[in-house]
Amino acid sequence: MIESFCGWLSNTSVSLTIQTVMWIIPAVQTLHILCVAIVMSSMAMLDLRLIGVVGCRWSISQTVSRFVPWVWAVLPVLLTSGIILIIGEPSRELLNPYFRAKMAMLATVVVITFVIQRQNKKNVHYWEGRRAFAAGTGLASLLLWVGIVTAGRWIAYY
Repeated sequence: MIESFCGWLSNTSVSLTIQTVMWIIPAVQTLHILCVAIVMSSMAMLDLRLIGVVGCRWSISQTVSRFVPWVWAVLPVLLTSGIILIIGEPSRELLNPYFRAKMAMLATVVVITFVIQRQNKKNVHYWEGRRAFAAGTGLASLLLWVGIVTAGRWIAYY
């Protein structure tokens, strides 16, 4: 079923335009990668603060407030650019196990990030009072983000 959907999608006028206009894929990939850099650097700062290895002069609440808005601002751009890349090469993406792994990890880490921010809004001292839990959450988030980037790169080589 997914194969037939990919076949149909790759023959739509939008997909054919993305496939044939030489600059679209490289431009969209460049935007996607720049946005990944923003999200990764923001989340690395937060995750490493949750773990307790950087930024310890700032509270976790301050770190959440400083870096998480960047993630939410950039995720729609990542979603849009990702959709364009999928439309342009649906079989390469949708049939790829690395793409599926990337999406599963992304869904998980978006929930984690939402929970981190929500708990911070409810109680600015929440994470400070739960150091082991904060460190575990930060480590899990960091590993997921690294996994997302790794899977994203492997999509091209599968």
